[in-house]
Amino acid sequence: MHDLEQTDAAHWPHPQERPLTPAVLNVVLYQPEIPANTGNIGRTCAITGAALHLIEPLGFDLFDRRARRSGLDYWDKLALYVYHDWDDFLAKNPGATIFLATTKGSVPHTDMVYPKGAYLVFGRETAGLPDFIHQAYPLRRVRIPMRPEFRSYNLANSVAVIVFEALRQQGFPGLE
Repeated sequence: MHDLEQTDAAHWPHPQERPLTPAVLNVVLYQPEIPANTGNIGRTCAITGAALHLIEPLGFDLFDRRARRSGLDYWDKLALYVYHDWDDFLAKNPGATIFLATTKGSVPHTDMVYPKGAYLVFGRETAGLPDFIHQAYPLRRVRIPMRPEFRSYNLANSVAVIVFEALRQQGFPGLE
């Protein structure tokens, strides 16, 4: 069990206990390493109505104060799901329409069409996504344009950029 103060426990239902419900959009973080990034991404997901899926191992305790602080008080409004590994994620999300956000993508993120309920998969901050995931989705790899002398954007910023493009294409459902 996670080490939570009794007063916080009511605001933190264990992700495995949540029923999987359809979302307008799904953000998937493959083995995230930095708690503040995950907290910021959780906040973005809660505000936009996207679900957040985390694939273990995580580089931090999900209930780390840095993750909680960067997510503000939105955690109880977030559809959050945690999986033991990639296979567990696939088994629990059959038929998922998956897109990879990667510096190895050749298609700009604005040129891809994201249907309602799409799963946007982002890799680790330091290593990105593993080759076996890249190989499984060669035609669904997108990248955010950037100057060639740089490696990558911050993960939380990348998620926000692509989430808002996908939601823009869908007419910003549920947002005002």
